[in-house]
Amino acid sequence: MTAPGVVNSGEQAESPVLPGYGRSTLAELSESLLASLAVPGAANALGLPSVSRACLLVVDGLGWDQLGVHRATAPFLSGLVETGCWLTAGFPATTVTSLSSLGTGRPPGQHGLLGYQVRAPSTGQLLNALRWDKTVDPRQWQPKPTIFERTAAAGVGAFRIASGAFRHSGLSEASMRGADYRAAETAGGLVARTVTALAEQPRALAMVYTGDLDATGHALGCTSAAWRYQLRHIDLLAEQLAGAIPAGTALYITADHGMVDVPQDCRVDADAERGLRDGVALLGGEPRARHVYARPGAAADVLASWQDTLGDAAWTASREEAIEAGWFGPVDPRVADRIGDVIAAARGPSAVVATVTEPRESALIGMHGSLTASDQRVPLLSHLA
Repeated sequence: MTAPGVVNSGEQAESPVLPGYGRSTLAELSESLLASLAVPGAANALGLPSVSRACLLVVDGLGWDQLGVHRATAPFLSGLVETGCWLTAGFPATTVTSLSSLGTGRPPGQHGLLGYQVRAPSTGQLLNALRWDKTVDPRQWQPKPTIFERTAAAGVGAFRIASGAFRHSGLSEASMRGADYRAAETAGGLVARTVTALAEQPRALAMVYTGDLDATGHALGCTSAAWRYQLRHIDLLAEQLAGAIPAGTALYITADHGMVDVPQDCRVDADAERGLRDGVALLGGEPRARHVYARPGAAADVLASWQDTLGDAAWTASREEAIEAGWFGPVDPRVADRIGDVIAAARGPSAVVATVTEPRESALIGMHGSLTASDQRVPLLSHLA
């Protein structure tokens, strides 16, 4: 049997793209932004230039690989690609984990928001971090200072501009608290609110978030005409933002993950494959990045069963193997038991769905979360106003 994260020399399958923790992930982007604004204690791993104002536009679902395929659709962004680069999102490559890395400047194994659904040891049940559970205190779940708290403490204006629906979410409280939140429900609103916020402070950091591209990819696919049309709207949003922010402001554009369209014949149904439920107490994560929680004493059998059933469709590892391989970055012992006993990261365009217990998630066309280049690689583009 192949060791986790290793491809046999005779196979044509891709190798995993391990996140560049400490060098070039979303966590380093946030730390470098703080350093560029002279926030004490921040490390500038990316070497960003000193500025008085910085704006970070986070486009949910805008993978580097997907942008590369559709450069003609996004002329403004494509013009920035020439001087840009790609970063790795971190594992899992999913919104909860990546926004938390951006919001805290820490890798997943440190901030502890380790996926879409993970087991909460206090309840023994799955915590869906996008919906949250009122019995779980988000500030205890992630108690370390956020980049917004650190920025504000340094006398720098700290702003978040996004839909009002996220203002008081558990995820916001856990990993992005401390910002002056400016709600905006349209692309034009995002631009206007951002410009106003930045103009209020001589030194400021503004994080702008839009989720429409991700939603389009999930529902209709990231290779669909609808996704391309939505990308053109994102391109215009970025162009308008670049042209409207105060002079001297550094605009950076990134994403939380890429995306892969998963064909029906590349989906393994955990609710139909008996071997994937034997000994399993909880099935967490999401289709391309599964946390599998075993019943007491069953972890070894669950690992063997998942490896045998999935074969080359996933990189499948035990918790200990995944930590040792660096999938989550350095792992704080406080959060280690949130990780599944078994982790399955999809190879190629595959996924482990659960059509009975997760009908909505299983019906998606575009998915993400894994260690492939299409999941992991996100753009870092820049423009100085």
